Amino acid sequence: MTATTLAVWKFTSCDGCQLSLLDCEDELLTLADRVTIAHFLEASSAVAPGPYDVSLVEGSVTTEDEKRRIAEIRNQSRILVAIGACATHGGIQALRNFADVTEFTSLVYASPEHISTLAASTPISAHVTVDFELRGCPIDRHQLLNTLSAFLSGRKPDIPTTSVCAECKRRGTTCITVADGIPCLGPVTQAGCGAICPAYHRGCYGCFGPMSNPDVPALLPVLRRCGMPPGEVDRVFATFAVSEPAFAERGGGDSRQQRTQS
Repeated sequence: MTATTLAVWKFTSCDGCQLSLLDCEDELLTLADRVTIAHFLEASSAVAPGPYDVSLVEGSVTTEDEKRRIAEIRNQSRILVAIGACATHGGIQALRNFADVTEFTSLVYASPEHISTLAASTPISAHVTVDFELRGCPIDRHQLLNTLSAFLSGRKPDIPTTSVCAECKRRGTTCITVADGIPCLGPVTQAGCGAICPAYHRGCYGCFGPMSNPDVPALLPVLRRCGMPPGEVDRVFATFAVSEPAFAERGGGDSRQQRTQS
């Protein structure tokens, strides 16, 4: 049986999702006879030319060169999977979409004239067709292995689309909002992380992005009753998935505009 060729690509990101793949070293050994890693610069400088059966793409598109590269990668890939919040939603760097990038670069870099960047940070799907998305910051390693195994078996990956609250119920975690008044975005955030934060008595902060049809307006008064001022409510939504309309509408309030102008 011919081995499946796998390529892993980096765009604007922190490399955390690629490290999640490297953390699967023991599990990947069981797939070694079925998968050939043809391109993965985080792991090896050895590169094999395409086409590739599966490409995993981490990071958002933030430069003209990345726009060109993602088109080339799409043309070489039978299946393209966007992995992580940057690739699926634009990431935290998408906050630039609501501010003056020229001003940012002039404040951060000693020689901003050498910086070539786009005004917006956009997800991979804004530029090419994406066959599948794995959310999170970083992605969940079990979801990644499930997805790779599904493609090898010719089936659709089994990824939940419910909320983090459903995961809390499944693992028997008491609702920290109801029991302790801790603000939590679990009711509007897509499942997939295993409800790690609530299990450790910390409110979900939405790194998997909004679930399907999230009722954000219904959650807002709950967050305020838990002690979150309006400015903080805006900030908690203006993070990993700020470019998503369901979160951007709340995360793009007056307080964010004031921050970007200050």
